Amino acid sequence: MDNPNAILTPGMLVLHPLHKEWGVGQVQSNIGIKITINFREKGKVVIDGSKIALVPVFDATQ
Repeated sequence: MDNPNAILTPGMLVLHPLHKEWGVGQVQSNIGIKITINFREKGKVVIDGSKIALVPVFDATQ
């Protein structure tokens, strides 16, 4: 798979692999390589999906 972030849809929960201190984030949008996420401890962040592979969270207690 060329783009591991392609599966991310609005509402999904993710972790940033380099910034775990940001906590779990909720995907707001995923358009092209731009992914907007609202993280619990950081707020809204726009990620370049061609540089960072976000980690899906399936257990919201993380």
